[in-house]
Amino acid sequence: MSHTQIERLRDYLAQLPPQSQALLMREFERAIERGQDVAVATLVLEQLRGIARDGAKRQQPEVQQEPRTANPGRRLFYEMLEPFLIDGNSPARIGQIRRASLQPIWQWLERTGAPEQVRELDSALAALAEGESVHHVDPVVRKLQRAAADAVHVLNSPAPGVDRQRALARVGPPEVIEDLTSIGTILEGRDALDGLTSRLPAFMRTFGDSQIAAVSTAMNVPSLQTPKMLPFALSLIIRRMAAPWQIIRLAVKMAASDDEIRVAATPYGVAITIALHDLSCLATKLRMDIKRGHFENVAEHLKSLHDGVRGLRTELDFRSESNWGKQLTAIRAEISNALQSEIETVPGRVRRILRQRAEKDIPPGAHVNSSEVEETAALIDFVATCRTYASELAINEVTLRTFSELQQYVEKAMEALVQSLRAADPKVRVYRQMQVAAAIRFCEVLFGQEYASLMSRAAENASQGERKPSRAGGG
Repeated sequence: MSHTQIERLRDYLAQLPPQSQALLMREFERAIERGQDVAVATLVLEQLRGIARDGAKRQQPEVQQEPRTANPGRRLFYEMLEPFLIDGNSPARIGQIRRASLQPIWQWLERTGAPEQVRELDSALAALAEGESVHHVDPVVRKLQRAAADAVHVLNSPAPGVDRQRALARVGPPEVIEDLTSIGTILEGRDALDGLTSRLPAFMRTFGDSQIAAVSTAMNVPSLQTPKMLPFALSLIIRRMAAPWQIIRLAVKMAASDDEIRVAATPYGVAITIALHDLSCLATKLRMDIKRGHFENVAEHLKSLHDGVRGLRTELDFRSESNWGKQLTAIRAEISNALQSEIETVPGRVRRILRQRAEKDIPPGAHVNSSEVEETAALIDFVATCRTYASELAINEVTLRTFSELQQYVEKAMEALVQSLRAADPKVRVYRQMQVAAAIRFCEVLFGQEYASLMSRAAENASQGERKPSRAGGG
């Protein structure tokens, strides 16, 4: 195909929905595996994978943090909210605020909520350029925060005759209103939250008895125990924890029981809701990373999910028919389905790269795509990683079977490819060498560096063994 034709094909494929693109990739992968229309299928697959990579890059800005504002007043006003902010399209749970809501809320403050205090802060910041001390700014920030908290309270509890819905609609859509209420709660309880922050341990690698006792003491403030404030206090605690799911231990401690019903009956039952939500979001992130071929953080995500699911199942007595029990079951199912569907594709990808086609079926200039080799090696490593966490994530059988199948196939393919180098036609030698290099790369992941080095020497000897008679004949 000409360059123009390839561009047209790429444009057409790029217009397809992501589900259709994924389906086409699977179908063409199977076609190559069966040896049908190999050249066309390979070309289309390369375009589809390029589109998928480009799509992932384009989506990156959506999950990046909102650019920091050039408005220093807004930055100072929102500084205390930083521990509770989430970026991108992640669903917000109780105790969190969407960063995207900050701009419309600030505009409301400037326009209606606390315009006088906003102007006062701007004036205080402008005075800094004239040599005024920075210390005079903090009281102005706090004054604006108090005025904002009062304005949120008035907005949520208007005077008789005031159309509350219309007033709220002027601020923004429902999710912004939800975040506005949360911001009002945080601003009202700023002093209590600041005090909690100062009393918490700096970092809790393991949330054991001593840490639980220290946190319980720090939380012994009536204003932190209210239903509105408690989720934000728990969010602050979670930020200091190496394993966020362990926040459930605080709930179990407060209930003096691991029985789900008794824990749910306490205000600290919200900690279980938070832990389940965070695990669900992590499971979704894992699924998206796998779908986009991003395996850099997969091992870390798998460990966090494995430890979290196991921790919740062992430290809390869930009832399968309860809402929490159903949530945990759904999380395990989502993880299992995402992992299993990807694991099952790996042997096919390996076979496509290492399959020994007859020399007459190898077109001139045929090559093995190096990026595809690395993607496949990453997938093999992904399968190996899954073995560590297979039992708790309900993928034990498929993981063990697939890894064993990969080891057997690559070992046999490696031997056959080395033999093929000894008698390879010069026209296809480069392609065979590329296949051998791919097989060595897969051996490195499956069997270790020592075995891969041994296979590399065997391949080198096979190539030299073929060239020596040629040189002798030429002499």
